[in-house]
Amino acid sequence: MDFQDITYENRNGVAWITINRPEKMNAFRGTTCDELIKAFNKAGYDKHIGCIVLAGAGERAFCTGGDQSAHDGNYDGRGTIGLPMEELHDAIRNVPKPVIARVQGYAIGGGNVLATICDLTICSDKAIFGQVGPKMGSVDPGYGTAFLARVVGEKKAREIWYLNKRYSGEEAVAMGLANKCVPHDELDTEVQAWAEEICERSPTALAIAKRSFNMDTAHQAGIAGMGMYALKLYYDTDESREGVKALQEKRKPEFRKFVK
Repeated sequence: MDFQDITYENRNGVAWITINRPEKMNAFRGTTCDELIKAFNKAGYDKHIGCIVLAGAGERAFCTGGDQSAHDGNYDGRGTIGLPMEELHDAIRNVPKPVIARVQGYAIGGGNVLATICDLTICSDKAIFGQVGPKMGSVDPGYGTAFLARVVGEKKAREIWYLNKRYSGEEAVAMGLANKCVPHDELDTEVQAWAEEICERSPTALAIAKRSFNMDTAHQAGIAGMGMYALKLYYDTDESREGVKALQEKRKPEFRKFVK
């Protein structure tokens, strides 16, 4: 497959899917999401692939969420909000192979959601996790909230969303958001080692295990679908647009002046 925004590589039976927009901190636009969906489906049903790695190009960021330069009340692709987020999240969860998030830098906003959804997360000691939605006039009303609470606990999930703090790789491991934090220069070796060990396991057993885990939270797909419609309505408001406008003007947003 020819890709514009991502790269796809088979490394000894491990599919490395890399968001290749380092100049945008690997923020995703409509094209990025469509290509990620195609790549996950390609890897997920290729019998020569035993594990999938989701990564971000460059040193600075794993992924920083939606590309704000492609957002003015709606993003630049298809789907409820102009991005097929429900479809992308479902692709990561539903491919019958474990997916490892390789986080070398910022995993912020929608990028933090991607890392949360992946089966496993291995990060560098330079990784930074966090949410920015309420600072930007946005929110993830599906897996990024409901599933995050299952991963880190509801109190911690509310802290992440309400206060928009940033967390180190070690803090991510402590709260259960990541499985392991390693020195930056050892990250790729560690990720590949975990992935190759997974490749030695029974693929059918792994597929059943993954589906079994997913069944417990399958209802959250419905929450996400309904939530995206609510988010679309929110994006049409002056309150939400204030977040993007403030970012462009390099100032603090004034959300409360739009509350009636």
